[in-house]
Amino acid sequence: MAKVIGIDLGTTNSCVSVLENGEPLVIPNDEGARTTPSVVAFPQATDRIVGAIARRQAVTNAQRTVHAAKRLIGRRYEDEETQRTRQMVPYPVVETPNGDAWLSIGGTEYSPQQISAMVVEKMKQVAEAYLGEKVTEAVITVPAYFNDAQRQATRDAGRIVGLDVLRIINEPTAAALAYGFGKTGHERVAVFDLGGGTFDVSILEIDNGVFEVRATNGDTFLGGEDFDSRIVQYLLDTFRSETGTDLAGDPVALQRIREAAEKAKHELSNVTETEIHLPFIAVTSQGPMHLMTSLARAQLEGLVADLIDRLDAPCVSALRDARMRPSDLNAVLLVGGMTRMPRVQERVAQIFGIEPERGINPDEVVALGAAIQASVLKGEVKDVLLLDVTPLSLGIETAGGTFEPIILRNTTIPCRKSKVFTTAQDNQDMVRVHIGQGEREMSNDNMSLGFLELSGLPPAPRGLPEIEVMFELDSNGILHVHAKDKGTGRSQSTRIVSNSGLSPGEIDQMIADAETHHARDKERRAVAEARNQLDGLIYSTRRSLEEYAELVPPSDAQAIREAIARAESALDGGSTDLLGHARETLAMSAQRLSESIYAAARRDTGGYGGAPGLGAGPLVSIEDDVVDDEV
Repeated sequence: MAKVIGIDLGTTNSCVSVLENGEPLVIPNDEGARTTPSVVAFPQATDRIVGAIARRQAVTNAQRTVHAAKRLIGRRYEDEETQRTRQMVPYPVVETPNGDAWLSIGGTEYSPQQISAMVVEKMKQVAEAYLGEKVTEAVITVPAYFNDAQRQATRDAGRIVGLDVLRIINEPTAAALAYGFGKTGHERVAVFDLGGGTFDVSILEIDNGVFEVRATNGDTFLGGEDFDSRIVQYLLDTFRSETGTDLAGDPVALQRIREAAEKAKHELSNVTETEIHLPFIAVTSQGPMHLMTSLARAQLEGLVADLIDRLDAPCVSALRDARMRPSDLNAVLLVGGMTRMPRVQERVAQIFGIEPERGINPDEVVALGAAIQASVLKGEVKDVLLLDVTPLSLGIETAGGTFEPIILRNTTIPCRKSKVFTTAQDNQDMVRVHIGQGEREMSNDNMSLGFLELSGLPPAPRGLPEIEVMFELDSNGILHVHAKDKGTGRSQSTRIVSNSGLSPGEIDQMIADAETHHARDKERRAVAEARNQLDGLIYSTRRSLEEYAELVPPSDAQAIREAIARAESALDGGSTDLLGHARETLAMSAQRLSESIYAAARRDTGGYGGAPGLGAGPLVSIEDDVVDDEV
C-alpha cells in the first residue's frame, strides 16, 4: 500500500512525517534538517528554489524571495491581515480584478496558493526521496482559526502539485493526536499553538484513543512574524536616531535587519542579552555605516508586551466555551517556535495555572499528528477517533442585513444543521441566500463565503413560503449548502467556493504549470548530470594524456587534445543530446590513448604470455597476492 504523508505547512517552517512500524517519524530533508523554511525564491524568470537555499540568498534577492505566504492564503486584498502583511514583506502584494491578494514577483503574479504549493511540493519530494516511491495522498494541517476560504485555499495548494488531500486537520488537534497517541486513560489538555503567523488554542478531551475537541479559539493576526517586526522597527529607529539615516526604503538592508532580528529573538530565549552587529549596512557621503547595538531580554519583552497580552483572551474564551476551569486540565502542550520564548511560557503558566509540557518538540509535533491522522484514514491505525469542531459560526444574511447562525462555533464536525426561513416580499419568485462566517451580529461585518439562488417560486404573500436552508460541514471544515422550498419541493445546492478561492480553471492551469515546471526540473537535472559526466571524462583524459604523453604518438596526442577542446566548448551547451554526443566523441578519442599505453606495455614486456581473455563472466585476477592499501 502506498504511503500517505502528513504535512505541517507552516508560515516560517514546514515539516513532513509518515507512520512507520506503528510510530510517526519526521522525515529529514536533503540537507539533513527536520524542518524546511517555507521560503520560495525566483533568482531568474524561469527558475525557482525552495527551502533553506532560498532563505540563504534572500539578502541579495529580497524582492524576489517570498516568505510568510501563508498569511495571505485565502485572503482578500482589502483584509486587515493582508494590509498588515504588506508592511512586513519586501515583495509587492497586489490586488487582482476580483479582489484577491496575490504576489507580484519579477513582473509575474502568483497566488498565495501557488507559492504554498511550491512548499508542499518540496515536502512531497522530501518524502518520496526517503520512501523511494511516489506519494499521491496527504493530510495537511491548518491553524484552527482558519476560515472556510483559507481551508479551501490550502486544499487547492495540495491539488496543484498532484496530491489528493485526504483531510485538512487543525494544527492544535494534530499536536494533541501526537501527544496522546498510544496512551490509555482520560486526560483534558489545552494546546497552545503560537506559530510564525497565527495563534490558536484548543481544549481537548482524550479518552482511550478518542480525541474530542471541546472548544477552539485564536487570533489569525498574531504570530512570530509580528514579534520579529517589533525588533525590526526597534533596530530601524535606533539606527535612525544614531545616524540620521532611514533604512526602511533599502530592501537589502531591511532583509539583513529582518534576519538579525529573528536571530536575536532566538538567542534571547537562552541568554539575557545579545549583540547585533551588521557592518556596512549603508553607505552615505560620510562613508560606510554599521549597525552595532545590543538587545536585552527585558527590552524585547517590553517591545512585545501588548502582543503577549493578546494571548489571554482566546485562552479564556476557549476554556469558557469548553465549560472548563484551568484546574480541570491535566496538561498544556506548547506548539510553534514562538513558545520557546520564556515570557510566553510564563504567561501560559499564569493563564492555565499549570506548567506547560516540555517533552514534545514544538516544531515537529503537528506533522507527527498529521501522519497519525493520515494512517487512521487509510485504516493502518484503528483505535483512534478524532472529533474536531468548527472554529467560527456559519449562517446566512436575513432581512435588514442581520446574520443568522445555522451552525454555531465549536460544533463537532462533521455535522448537518438546518433552519426554516420565509420570504420578505410579496410574490417573491426567487430567494438569494448569502452565506457568511463569523461571530458579528451584522452580516457585512462577517466573512462572506458565497451565494446560492433558489428560483422558480410560485407567487405568494410574504411570510407564507417555507424555505429550508441546510448546512453540511464535512470533516475538513468545508461547507455544503442546500436550500429547499417545502411547498413545491424545488431545491438547489452548492459546495461553497469562497470569494478568495481559485476557480476550477485556475487550479487546472496551475496544475499544468506545476507539471511543466517538474518536467523542466527533470530536464535541468539530466543536463547537469550529463555535464558532470563530460567534465569528469575531460579531466581523466587530460590527466592520463599528461601522465603517459611519452607513450602516445604525436598525431594521436594532437587528436586527443583537439577532442578535449571540443568537449570543453560543448560544456556550455544546454541539451543532453549535445553533451552526450560530445562525451561519446571524446570517449572514442580517448581509446587511442589506452591503445597506445597498452601497446607500449606489450612492447616492454613481450606480451601477457597467453593470459586468457575476459569473457562475459566475472573478472579473473592476472596476479595473486595483490593487496590494495586504498580504494
